[in-house]
Amino acid sequence: MHTPADFVPSHVMPQPLAEGALAFAYRDTKLLVGGEDETPTVPTVATLASAGVSGAMHYLGELAGASCVAVALADDAPELPGHRYAGLRSLFFKLPEPLLALAARAFQIADWDRSHRYCGRCAAPTRDKDGERAKECPVCGLVAYPRVSPAMMVLVTRGRELLLARAHRFPGAMYSALAGFVEPGETIEDCIRREVREEVGIDVAGITYFASQSWAFPHSLMIAYTAVYAGGELNPDRTEIADARWFALDALPALPSPVSIARRLIDATVARLAGSAMRS
Repeated sequence: MHTPADFVPSHVMPQPLAEGALAFAYRDTKLLVGGEDETPTVPTVATLASAGVSGAMHYLGELAGASCVAVALADDAPELPGHRYAGLRSLFFKLPEPLLALAARAFQIADWDRSHRYCGRCAAPTRDKDGERAKECPVCGLVAYPRVSPAMMVLVTRGRELLLARAHRFPGAMYSALAGFVEPGETIEDCIRREVREEVGIDVAGITYFASQSWAFPHSLMIAYTAVYAGGELNPDRTEIADARWFALDALPALPSPVSIARRLIDATVARLAGSAMRS
């Protein structure tokens, strides 16, 4: 999910906010959408207001000139006629890509609003901080910004083979690149070497940046790399990894959805390795 080219981010709420502003409204982890199941739509602020539905509202910016807001609804927010609450993953390939990207951004903001209503230091109720997207405690002064958790992803190659793993949580027989969260004090490169060694027992070299992707499950920044096998025998950590294997380019298993950076990383690496083989 990439930020649309015609999106202008901002945290300053326009006054007044247009009734036609798009409202990315979440009840817990589910987004309020209208339209048909295969062609969902995002309601407007006016739609919510007319139904008497309200919540903490945070400005996101403008998409093609239309204002967009994230709305953190109460857990018992009512159903709206002609609308439903849907998980974000269920909207992949249904909600247009620009709206899906904004829905993911809105989820992270709504989740942050919901989980920072009280100060983590003294438990006093927080308030929105003037001039920036942050919560502040009026008692002890603690400031809390929306959380972003950096996570690395790495696709290891050995000649014209790819190392792919299947985590216990993956659906069906899907395999993907290795991934893990960066720990305090680590560089991303440190994290790659540690996670690969912990998860499958091998060493890597030639760590090369590929791309990054905001991933709203719940608030990750996925930073993807390639690396080259440098030694060791595969020995998967069975507590996290159900299976890990070297796959030939023409014998790949079921792969992640094309909406994910994991699939882009795998597809780009396959194309690169296949191209280099043809040239040689």
